[in-house]
Amino acid sequence: MTPVHFSFSSAFVLGLMGLAFHRTHLLSALLCLEGMMLSLFIALALWALQFESTGFSTAPMLLLAFSACEASAGLALLVATARTHGTDRLQNLNLLQC
Repeated sequence: MTPVHFSFSSAFVLGLMGLAFHRTHLLSALLCLEGMMLSLFIALALWALQFESTGFSTAPMLLLAFSACEASAGLALLVATARTHGTDRLQNLNLLQC
């Protein structure tokens, strides 16, 4: 495994571990998701450049567009949660109550 592949796979794993173990605030969970998506974007872009495949070069841009949509939806949920509950702490959110 080359150092470049190791760095992007470790960035993805660190984002996944942060999402799994550090779930105190909704904003930190969204940042971990964004870090995972950006590491996937860079890895796919480098993979397409490495194999010089022009047919696969649109996949990183599609992933980046989905990442932007995910970030905007996450920020909208963060604002809505902060307005209704007063905080973004995930322990205060109860899905059984409306």
